[in-house]
Amino acid sequence: MNKAAISIQGLTKTFSAGAFLRILMRHPPARAVTEVLKGVSLEVSAGETVGLLGPNGAGKTTLVEILSTLLLPTSGTASVCGYDVVGEAARVREVVGYCPSTPDSFYPRLTGAANLEFFALLKDLEPRQARKRIAELLELLSIDGATRLAFQRCSEGMKQRLSLARALLTDPPVLLLDEPTKSLDPLLQAEIRKFLRQTVVDKLGKTVFLITHDLAEAEQVCDRLVILHQGRIVGTGTPRQIRAAFGAEGLAGAFMNAVGAN
Repeated sequence: MNKAAISIQGLTKTFSAGAFLRILMRHPPARAVTEVLKGVSLEVSAGETVGLLGPNGAGKTTLVEILSTLLLPTSGTASVCGYDVVGEAARVREVVGYCPSTPDSFYPRLTGAANLEFFALLKDLEPRQARKRIAELLELLSIDGATRLAFQRCSEGMKQRLSLARALLTDPPVLLLDEPTKSLDPLLQAEIRKFLRQTVVDKLGKTVFLITHDLAEAEQVCDRLVILHQGRIVGTGTPRQIRAAFGAEGLAGAFMNAVGAN
């Protein structure tokens, strides 16, 4: 528990507007840039569940995409299980399971199961092992119907569950989850939260880095919360510590105080 599964030091990310976009601007600056992350430093212990909170545009997804090697940082360092996300990206991808907020990488005409088989092959799983693992995940996440239904015909909830199954395919030690219960009905949300807390964390000992806008979910699932606002961490601690630090009885009030909202 003392070893850092995720280590982030002074991480920044700046996006530059393309030349065409600058032409469209009426009064473009000399260099049109957007600084999304501004010196983020954070450590997540092995087996810990950390919830990443923040308003839209705070930089949450950008941070997770850097950790999953989908984006390169502008400066600073980040490592997962001791592997640098830039210099050892291939090793990072071996130890990380990533569940994006929108499952855009699935092939729409393939069934959910066929999609998972394809992704398993990309992860070098032996076909028999892949089919066994997929069957376990389909049952675990209650998505047996995805075996015969084209992905484009699946409900948004089923698509989200398939995305979570993809993240768990290789049984990775670290899960990066971007709103995994998005678009799910309340009953299924409760099942996924229970699954994450009791099975993924408590039983399997996974490290979970979870983006969520649902404060109830953050309190139920997470050991510690991190509040990101305008590219900087403005608060971190257990839900009780966050409430105490920002002078509020409820987590919603503490969150509003942390980000300076009325």
